[in-house]
Amino acid sequence: MFLWPCPLPKPQVRTIEDLRSVLADEKCNKTGPAYFMYRDLAKSESDRSWLRNHLLRYDITVMPPAVVCGEFVKTKGHYHPDNSLGYGYPEIYEIIEGKAEYLLQENRLLDAVTVKAREGNTVLIPPGYGHVTINTGNEKLVMANIVSTAFESCYGGYESHRGGVYYCMEDGTYQPNPRYPEIPFLRHRDSCNFGEFSYLRNVSLYGLIGSQGALEFLNQPEHFDFGHVLTG
Repeated sequence: MFLWPCPLPKPQVRTIEDLRSVLADEKCNKTGPAYFMYRDLAKSESDRSWLRNHLLRYDITVMPPAVVCGEFVKTKGHYHPDNSLGYGYPEIYEIIEGKAEYLLQENRLLDAVTVKAREGNTVLIPPGYGHVTINTGNEKLVMANIVSTAFESCYGGYESHRGGVYYCMEDGTYQPNPRYPEIPFLRHRDSCNFGEFSYLRNVSLYGLIGSQGALEFLNQPEHFDFGHVLTG
């Protein structure tokens, strides 16, 4: 059970109305909250200071189980821009409760892959991949993430195509999104291949706060090799 040692701030609520632009069913008229985002969390002022000094943010997202007009409830989906050196910003997630599938798509549509994750698992989103998180379970999904604060997420590519390159339907199948000009073959993985990031496998993300160098890759991806993360 997810517990936070201090009062949580008021969450940002993503409603089903907010998701209509990325749903498979263009006529979907379901309403209500889809998920709740608690941004910029810290258990102490020293942790908050460390995160801000290192241009990082720790968030928690809570997504109740639901089916929205034929597909499992999901996040809206977004891409990360490149940094000043032309390298995309990565992101790291941890499943605190429940289970999820992460649908990743390379920004030039050269690759599409799902990564399954359960409680205690971590998922590394490599540079150059947009991503959608899907609650495929019958229980509440609680996930944490740490991400750079040096950029803002880009939602336009998902909105203009009415979602990701595939939709995860309530029967568990993935249906191609015909609004994309090219649809890559969808690969499926049970986990990421962490390689040099082995210290991130199934770790408590919050425990990395204050660790010298452990999260450097989030702001300086040009110094790291991410080519293996979704292979093998």
